[in-house]
Amino acid sequence: MAAPHTFPVPNAFEVLCTQYAKRLPARLEDLAGPAHGTVDLPLHVVWSGRRSYTLDQPRSRMSLYRTVLAEGQHQDLIDFLHRDLLIAQWPVLRTLISRPVRHAWETAYPELATATATAAA
Repeated sequence: MAAPHTFPVPNAFEVLCTQYAKRLPARLEDLAGPAHGTVDLPLHVVWSGRRSYTLDQPRSRMSLYRTVLAEGQHQDLIDFLHRDLLIAQWPVLRTLISRPVRHAWETAYPELATATATAAA
């Protein structure tokens, strides 16, 4: 009797990291979202609860970025995130998002890890 074929089963962390990595823009410079004002997220990003965020209020901005990083698709990341705001918030923001999201972003963009190290110094 032949042994059954076994296939490696990826763990959930690896699967999620791959899914988040597929959504990323080619470069952080592609993040062209607004830096000020109010942002209303579409239903495909936020299907319940709060949809409107004020970028000039740090807590509101952090909440928006958390939501878009977790739920946004490729074009949402480009449309709603701003490169400079993301880098400035990253040292705190990275502690508020899931490990797979954090891993995907820091692997793709080493400058985020640098921003974290600089903030800690």
